[in-house]
Amino acid sequence: MGYTITEKLLMKAANLSEIRTGQLILADVDFVLGNDITTPVAIKELQARGVDEIFDKDKIAIVLDHFVPNKDIKSAEQCKVCRNYAKEHGVTHFFDVGTMGIEHALLPEQGLVKTSDVVVGADSHTCTYGALGAFSTGIGSTDMAMALATGRVWLRVPAQVKVILTGAPKRYVSGKDVILTLIGMLGVDGALYKTLEFCGSGVRYLTMDDRFTICNMAIECGAKNGIFACDAVTAAYENERGISVSPVFSDGDALYERIVEIDLSSLVPVAAFPSLPSNVHPLPLSEKIKVDQVLIGSCTNGRYGDIAKAAAILSGRRVHPGMRLIVTPATQETYLQCLRSGYIETVIRAGGVVSTPTCGACLGGHMGILASGEVCVSTTNRNFVGRMGAKDSSVYLVNPEVAAATAILGYLGTPDELE
Repeated sequence: MGYTITEKLLMKAANLSEIRTGQLILADVDFVLGNDITTPVAIKELQARGVDEIFDKDKIAIVLDHFVPNKDIKSAEQCKVCRNYAKEHGVTHFFDVGTMGIEHALLPEQGLVKTSDVVVGADSHTCTYGALGAFSTGIGSTDMAMALATGRVWLRVPAQVKVILTGAPKRYVSGKDVILTLIGMLGVDGALYKTLEFCGSGVRYLTMDDRFTICNMAIECGAKNGIFACDAVTAAYENERGISVSPVFSDGDALYERIVEIDLSSLVPVAAFPSLPSNVHPLPLSEKIKVDQVLIGSCTNGRYGDIAKAAAILSGRRVHPGMRLIVTPATQETYLQCLRSGYIETVIRAGGVVSTPTCGACLGGHMGILASGEVCVSTTNRNFVGRMGAKDSSVYLVNPEVAAATAILGYLGTPDELE
């Protein structure tokens, strides 16, 4: 019997010669991630047990990205705990105001996570790095504490689901539409604690931005991880960061619990309606849903390519009266790239605003919170009740081009409706 990419990576990490679904393993990790919300909890756990060592100062990242710049005293105190801990232990990869970015865009950009790594992070969207051909998954803060101290973590080997992608996507269809379509097919618990392995002839049409988006939202149907095999697109991305890839591939006789097929050429832009990512509807709509705010950003769709697509729609147009458009570049480098390309000016001239890299608006933290009854169209990954503010506000999840078109139209619409 053969093994999948995920099974091979976990088998190596646990120093085992064979592995089976459901098996509990103690795995060595290549990298550990925490942010300003989860890291203080892990630190508290370590301090309560008198643990004052970290396993490797070069294999840990602490990224202050949720409430930074600090929005209130509590968030300032949280960040202070992280700053003091990082300084005391000499954490090499500590990212604060001026250097920070949204963690799941920042770490791949900086070349800190790479192909064939085993990565854990105290944030559910750590599964993003599967786009690089890595096993990456979210863990709790107590598990993060163990990983910080020992470089190891307990994991249960997930069942495997193969997602075969064929065909080429049409204009205005992106990775966001691929993953939302899949979540609509499976449901929010349809891949609970399973691996989503993406493969097939259609993969070659997906950019790294597409792949990051797809793996980022694997958790939204309950998956333990999402993963793509390393190919020429991945290798080029890694090589730009001075990384030589050592890819792992699934065996031809690997076993999968389920196989799902998606023809990319059949997809259209979609929106996930409130209040689940699985409540997916094709666009355009027959009804016009009035929108109060559009957010373009987050660890899902705040990369340079995402903002470039949005800027192309916004260029020469104005945001609809009464509409608020917020654009959040995912990292400082993304911000600089957008400045050099003129995209920041495009957003501002269109009537939008640009914020510092932050997770703030996505989780209803700050810089974009919704009032009672308001509607937001967002490129983020979750639209749960009260996710971005008031419990009776509503969030629709879309791709960056649909979001930009909506900002111009004043209702949830597509770029085609601007032509």
